[in-house]
Amino acid sequence: MQERRLIDYLFITLKGVAMGAADVVPGVSGGTIAFISGIYEELLESISSVNFNALKTLKEKGIKSFWEAINGNFLIALLLGVGVSVASLAKLIAYLLDEHPILLWSFFFGLVLASVLYVAKQITRWTIINIILLLLGAFLAFYITTLTPVSSSEISPFYLFLCGALAICAMILPGISGSFILVLLGAYRPVLDAVHERDLKSIAIIGAGAIVGLLTFSRLLKWLFAHYKNATLAVLTGFIVGSLNKIWPWKKVLDSKMFGDKLVVLKDKSVFPSNFEGENLLFYACLLAILGFLLILLLEKLATKKQ
Repeated sequence: MQERRLIDYLFITLKGVAMGAADVVPGVSGGTIAFISGIYEELLESISSVNFNALKTLKEKGIKSFWEAINGNFLIALLLGVGVSVASLAKLIAYLLDEHPILLWSFFFGLVLASVLYVAKQITRWTIINIILLLLGAFLAFYITTLTPVSSSEISPFYLFLCGALAICAMILPGISGSFILVLLGAYRPVLDAVHERDLKSIAIIGAGAIVGLLTFSRLLKWLFAHYKNATLAVLTGFIVGSLNKIWPWKKVLDSKMFGDKLVVLKDKSVFPSNFEGENLLFYACLLAILGFLLILLLEKLATKKQ
């Protein structure tokens, strides 16, 4: 792994903060932020390096070699940022979602729209197959955003385990939100209740599913990047394009439900600003969308200059 200074790890922590902030929002993936901040492939590499060979290294060569084998400094710096973000920004973002949803979604829409261009630019060769894969990825992501959530009645431990695995996979996949997947699977309330009630058994089951899903899915993505990079990037670009429907700022709510003290929209549809029921804040929304778009262009320029 590359040699880094303390300032480099500080920037990685800040990228973790951005990932954590995105994961708090149902509809925005931390994987998208990881991709546009230039750490996505290293993240996959580092996660997939946590395996039996790493444990063998720990046994035979000690902690230092094990830590280097799993790129521990990178992972701990990133996880520190994610943790700090979730702990400190969750309430702020929840407040903005409740009080200023159009403005917040507009900023994220501009950010994600620019990330489509960023990810597509990484494709070195466009072919008919890649274009078809992009369209299929976009259709699949769009279809997922239109699904009606299943009923969240009694959930078995195995189903909870499966939900944890699928949600964590979504979190590292650009364009798909892990929290939105939980809503679709009917597991959002059980997970929320488990955290609020400190149900250690349920939390352990969810955590185990997340670990298994993360270690398995990261290996698959790493293999795809190694052998079919352009095709994989085409699918990921499509995922991000399709997810734009979920973060479109102007929505008409068709169905919602209270989960404890939290109102969660179960089904909605995108509408034109002129058809929005209420003040559409079009001027300020456009400004924030442009700001989000320019922010990604600035990050890309800084990353290119550093390279």
